[in-house]
Amino acid sequence: MSQTNMSQTKVLTISEEEKKDILKRYRHIRRLLIKKGSKKENLDLFRKAFEVAYDAHSQARRKTGEPYIIHPLEVATICVEEMGMGSTTAICALLHDTVEDTDLSLDDIERMFGKKVRTIIDGLTKISGVIDQSNISLQAENFKKILLTLSEDIRVILIKIADRLHNMRTLDSMKREKQLKIASETLYLYAPLAHRLGLYNIKTELEDLSLKYTEPEVYYEIERKLKKTKSVRTRFINQFSLPIKKALEAEGFKFEMKGRTKSIYSIYNKMKKKNIPFEEVYDVFAIRIVIDSPPEREKADCWRVYSIVTDFYQPSPERLRDWISIPKSNGYEALHTTVMSPTGKWVEVQIRSKRMDEIAEKGLAAHWKYKEGAAETYFDQWLTKIRELLEQPNPDALDFVDDFKLTLLSEEVSIFTPKGDLISLPQGATALDFAFAIHSEIGLHCIGAKVNNKLEPLSYILQNGDQVEIITSKKQRPTEDWLSYVKTPKARHAIKQALMAGKKEKAKEAQPILKKFLEKHGAEYNNKNLHTLMRIFNYKNQTDFLFDIAEGNVYLESSIRNFEVRNKQLVQINPNLQQDNAQQALKKLNEETLVIGEQQDLFDYKLAPCCNPIPGDEIFGFITINDGIKIHKTSCPNTVQLLSNYAYRVIKARWTSQQKVAFLAGIKVIGFDKIGIVNEITRIISNELNVNMRSISFDSNDGIFEGKIMVFINDNKHLNNLIEKIKKVEGVNKVVRIEG
Repeated sequence: MSQTNMSQTKVLTISEEEKKDILKRYRHIRRLLIKKGSKKENLDLFRKAFEVAYDAHSQARRKTGEPYIIHPLEVATICVEEMGMGSTTAICALLHDTVEDTDLSLDDIERMFGKKVRTIIDGLTKISGVIDQSNISLQAENFKKILLTLSEDIRVILIKIADRLHNMRTLDSMKREKQLKIASETLYLYAPLAHRLGLYNIKTELEDLSLKYTEPEVYYEIERKLKKTKSVRTRFINQFSLPIKKALEAEGFKFEMKGRTKSIYSIYNKMKKKNIPFEEVYDVFAIRIVIDSPPEREKADCWRVYSIVTDFYQPSPERLRDWISIPKSNGYEALHTTVMSPTGKWVEVQIRSKRMDEIAEKGLAAHWKYKEGAAETYFDQWLTKIRELLEQPNPDALDFVDDFKLTLLSEEVSIFTPKGDLISLPQGATALDFAFAIHSEIGLHCIGAKVNNKLEPLSYILQNGDQVEIITSKKQRPTEDWLSYVKTPKARHAIKQALMAGKKEKAKEAQPILKKFLEKHGAEYNNKNLHTLMRIFNYKNQTDFLFDIAEGNVYLESSIRNFEVRNKQLVQINPNLQQDNAQQALKKLNEETLVIGEQQDLFDYKLAPCCNPIPGDEIFGFITINDGIKIHKTSCPNTVQLLSNYAYRVIKARWTSQQKVAFLAGIKVIGFDKIGIVNEITRIISNELNVNMRSISFDSNDGIFEGKIMVFINDNKHLNNLIEKIKKVEGVNKVVRIEG
């Protein structure tokens, strides 16, 4: 678009400086597309898309203050530059918000850019209209819509990830509660999705940015420590790499070698999982060796490099990961090993070819480039699984999103059939899941499994590399217990269908019982009377109601005080018309901030036991269906799921500064067992800091003790002061707050 054309649009608010910046960004993407070999007609369409998007968004600005058109330009740049996509994706990225936010319609898009672009834009356009948000999660509905389109064209999800990445990069301008919601949703769905598509750099950035907003103190502390140790780390990596470099050169390898620091989020994850400080995370960095090797020699050359590395440094046998023989389900290929350096530090070494490296960096786009191998089938299989999931009759979008995350975003295990065929299942899948993965009929009649020639129960959790033979019996029928054994949606759906079929058969036995009861009280056996009884007994599903009558779980005579009979019809008397607590609370609270400590008489709230918040912790309120409002810490283990799926039931909350009530908190103390140490700890708690204890328990084993102390404190400063005091006791090795 020329400078002249830009000045002829209806824009009044964009300055000349901003116009130059916009034009510069557009030209940058265009140059990238030319470099990728885009045809002239596609470049003309890209220019047209830019003009349409520029005009459509011309009077809008983002919360950051910049012209709105910057956002679609940045999304297009991410798609082309960081994902390696082409002109169609860039066109759709430029237009992705036009239908949702401007006067343009999908018909307009199709007329100007064709049916394919229309389909992709439709998938990226959020569900609009009046939706009862008390019953569904709008986020889940929108995500389900994206995946419906994704099964036709995977570019939908790539643009959505690029859109989310740019939103995360500019999240500073948003309100705190919006930051938490978007960051949690990103961690819950978009980062795992980027990982599954092989977009490792984008996945890492999404995780780091999410942590920056969910737990800013932790993020900046790790960032500060990484900067502080950078020069020491660089020196160490150079010394460690030197002998390997010389040996590889002597062997005639063409290679690139670089040090890679673990991401802030993965360091934080390790600290949390192992309950250790930053200083004890031993594999903060890794060495990556990328060799220039032809496809037919890649595997052998990677193992030769592994042999050279282990000639110099002792490997840990448990930490060898061979993703060359069996690539990850997203197509990732590499050899990973962890070796001991001369200074006593463990170092991860990653070995891969240039082709493998490009696939690891660019993910899906690189797979399309290397179509001749089996690599493309990983994504074909993945899309087939998504289609299977979408075909299942599941009206609940939240269940769908949970199933999607569980089945298609989690890490996988590779299981062998007796004939040696490979089946991939999500981590944590059981022998029963494996049976259903082979065939639904085999699953429904499964009685057990032989795993590596050893008999195992249905609930056996499969391990990577297991060889499994399923044992069946024609007499076997599914039970309710089976639902707790399975992890995959395919198995769960088949079991539920079989149980429902059995329920419907049993439910038929209720009809004569119901007919006899109604006739006894002068009423007809008809649908209207049946539904009146269901309301009285609080049943929503007719099959469940009839099944429970047949099973003897419903005592029909107990309902006679709740109805009277008029003209052979049941009329409910004194129906309970009250709304549930959650709806009442939603109406009362609206946009207010719940102040904890002042509004106990107005709102029924409780402190969530999963994270046990205390004054000083950053918190939010969550409106439950039957249990009032629960107060959670923003760092609670459940925060990501609550904020990403149920943001419409989250309310702002803060502590009142006047609150001087004692809150229960837990401390775990670990150290070396010595005479008097317990007395010293309890003396500090009771005498020095005047803290009341509710309970204390200590266990000792081979000279190491572990204690759990429950104390009443005023706020997190009070608790942190107590922790610091106990840390100074001689023999104490670690003191941490118990979160739940």
